[in-house]
Amino acid sequence: MNTTQALGVLVVTLAGLWITGGGWVIKLMRHYQYEQIGFTVFLVGLIICPWTVTLLYCPHAIEAFKSVDPAVLIKSNLFSLSWGVANVLCLMCYLRIGFCLTQGVLVGVAIPLGVMTPMFFKGSGLFHNAASPFSLAGMIVMAGALVMLVGVVFVVLSGFGRERALNTTTNASRSVGVGLLMAALAGVLSVGNSFSFVYCQGPIIAAMKAQGAGDIPANFAVWAIGLFAGGIVNVVVPIWYLTRKKTWGVITAHPFELFLCLLGGVQSTAAFALNGKGMLLLGALGASVGFGISQAMQMIGSQTIGFAFGEWKGVTGLPRKQIVWAILILIVAVIIMATGNSFTGS
Repeated sequence: MNTTQALGVLVVTLAGLWITGGGWVIKLMRHYQYEQIGFTVFLVGLIICPWTVTLLYCPHAIEAFKSVDPAVLIKSNLFSLSWGVANVLCLMCYLRIGFCLTQGVLVGVAIPLGVMTPMFFKGSGLFHNAASPFSLAGMIVMAGALVMLVGVVFVVLSGFGRERALNTTTNASRSVGVGLLMAALAGVLSVGNSFSFVYCQGPIIAAMKAQGAGDIPANFAVWAIGLFAGGIVNVVVPIWYLTRKKTWGVITAHPFELFLCLLGGVQSTAAFALNGKGMLLLGALGASVGFGISQAMQMIGSQTIGFAFGEWKGVTGLPRKQIVWAILILIVAVIIMATGNSFTGS
């Protein structure tokens, strides 16, 4: 593994931890509910921040976007839209079949899809040269994805055990089958966020650099487009709840919580930008390897936050052993995928 690839592994690792790290905001809320948190965090993180950076630091950004094939911009927003719908479906599944089962099905579907698809259907720019899934590098990366799925199983099992130990098991809806189908669909759609970058970044970055933008602002420009449609979906749903429940005033009534949400939004934008940069540093297989490592780190990060905020207090025995094994397995999966990426020589 060369220095650039090693840096790419580090960057996507940090990005995955940062994306999930936004959960600390929720843990500190005392008055804000989903609608206040969702509206402020998503508005800032998915729309305001990426567009602000793009317009301020990419010279002639609008002209650059106009020079890009409209089909690329449309494709980017369709992928983004699918990711936005996945977030809404995910919330509905939490209510129907519980957090553990939802996450298990969603991530179990997303990992093989997000890792394998860019090897079969090549992405744009650098990712167009991705190794074949049947090459040595491709097979090692897919093996890492399979190991990662084992880690997901352990995460789900430990989650169920934790709920039983704390007597917080969610009462599943009578429509469990519908909930499982919704979670699977959410898993398919959730990769849209990654695919928006993988399949559209080449032309957009080239257009921005042609106007004089640097690497980092050009990367933000990809996300400005690639998060927009999904961002609209994720902002509209909280707006609907805020209007229906008449709780708009709660946002300004608690300035400290508003500040935390704004900070969480900025953190989300930074995490997406880091993830994209890390994928590019990883090389031609960065779309697959970066997605896999980011997913593993998001799972590890969510469990770390849970431990830090006392979610595992009073839980002993098998569930704790399972979550430790889950984290170890996920780390092994990351090492396998990084090793596979080193065989590309890019």
